Amino acid sequence: MDQHNITEQRLTELEIKASFTEDLVEQLNQVIVRQQQQIDALGREFARLQSQQLEQGSGPGFRSLRDELPPHY
Repeated sequence: MDQHNITEQRLTELEIKASFTEDLVEQLNQVIVRQQQQIDALGREFARLQSQQLEQGSGPGFRSLRDELPPHY
C-alpha cells in the first residue's frame, strides 16, 4: 500500500469511530435526561408525601425510647 491509501484508510477509520462516538454521546444524553426527569418526579413525590404527613400530624414527633424495642424482643 502506498502512503495515500494508508492515510485514506486511517481517515475512514477515524470517521467511523467519530460517528459511533457521536451516537453513544447522544444515547448517554438521552439516559441523563430520563434520569433527571425521574429524579425531579421523585423529588415532587417526596415533597408531596412530606406535606401530606405534616397535614395528618404523623410527622416526626417526640418518641420515647421505651416505645422502641430492640430487635431481639
